[in-house]
Amino acid sequence: MKSKYIPKRYVTVILTFICTSVCYIERAGFSIAYTAAADAAGIDQSSKGMILSTFYYGYACSQIPGGWVAQKVGGRRVLLFSFLLWSLTCAFVTLDPNRVVILVVARLLVGVAQGFIFPSIHTVLAQWVPPHERSRSVSLTTSGMYFGSAGGMLVLPSLVRQLKGPQSAFLVEAALGIMWSLLWLKYASDPPRSEHPKATAAGFGESLLPIKGTQKEKVENRVHSMRAPKIPWKRIILSLPVWAIVANNFTFHYALYVLMNWLPTDFELALNRSLQDMCSSKMMPYLNMFLFSNIGGIMADHLITRRIMSVTKTRKLLNTLGFMVASCALMSLPWFRTPNGVVFCSSVALGLLALGRAGFAVNHMDVAPRYAGIVMGVSNTAGTLAGIVGVDLTGRLLEAAKAVQLDLTSPESWRAVFLIPGLLCIFNSIVFLVLSTGERIFD
Repeated sequence: MKSKYIPKRYVTVILTFICTSVCYIERAGFSIAYTAAADAAGIDQSSKGMILSTFYYGYACSQIPGGWVAQKVGGRRVLLFSFLLWSLTCAFVTLDPNRVVILVVARLLVGVAQGFIFPSIHTVLAQWVPPHERSRSVSLTTSGMYFGSAGGMLVLPSLVRQLKGPQSAFLVEAALGIMWSLLWLKYASDPPRSEHPKATAAGFGESLLPIKGTQKEKVENRVHSMRAPKIPWKRIILSLPVWAIVANNFTFHYALYVLMNWLPTDFELALNRSLQDMCSSKMMPYLNMFLFSNIGGIMADHLITRRIMSVTKTRKLLNTLGFMVASCALMSLPWFRTPNGVVFCSSVALGLLALGRAGFAVNHMDVAPRYAGIVMGVSNTAGTLAGIVGVDLTGRLLEAAKAVQLDLTSPESWRAVFLIPGLLCIFNSIVFLVLSTGERIFD
């Protein structure tokens, strides 16, 4: 009687979900802990903004190198090294807001380390997960971002207040990172791609058939010659389907980072309410993203495996649906002037954006399963730059509104803030409709 076991690819997907959850607990935790420490030390808003944004510069710089290294060395090893690096940095750095240079170096190091993580994850998933399971696998993995953000916002403020202050958040994050590293070291492995040529060609290695004799020798020789394929950088950069992915990644993160960073200001200045007073309702946008991200993945795989729609049409449908509805919610948000209304509208916007990830965010592995980490690195660089640009531009728009004597409690002062991501959603969903494909274009 055969013993029951969980297929290795499912274990890998669950571990990558925990990975993204822990990463975003760290990001939420640093923001909460540093803000508490900086406010207690009387640090001005400009200095706080510099420290909080330093992470994203390191993160942006390491996306493409992360994809390249994961391609050369293997996503499993790079993921483990990256996780240990940022975890140990959190463990040994003292959270003193007056020691600016140390904090800047530490946040740059954490940003660089975490920049390797998502390209490595996509490299691992492209190797392990067969095409008909990729949508829900990637959606579950990336939904960890929202699950971690929601959990961090719920638990970490109380942790900082009730235990040994802001430093305790650092220690908890480091402990979670090291615990995950031990799990990954024990349970993760490279897929046995060398045992069957079809698995190598498809870009994954779980469902393998036994082979014998001279056939095995031929396969081994073939795989040996394919171990280090030349990366087609020029074709990747000039590929219109890749640019469709890049454009939509930029749009998604522009809207996400603007809402994450400026929604608290909208509450405090426009609605005279603090998110800290809203208990569990402040988690709703992120929980909605977690929910709709997984719904999108399940829907996509259902449409593809039942042959209701092709891969290309499925990606375009979910991307367009998510981004178009999100654009309406974003452009409507300034006119909601009650806390519950703003939470509802932002939840719809972020939830439908997460649904759209079943379109563009899985498309890396459709078009380039062998180079998924590299394409992810390119597109995630654009997403990180969108965060830097969007957060800074929003501050300038609000300052310009104040300069023309607009009251920040007025919807007019916030209109441009949310109009820009709304229009980006419309424009780039059309770009994805026209340029994207679900077919493999890089061998």
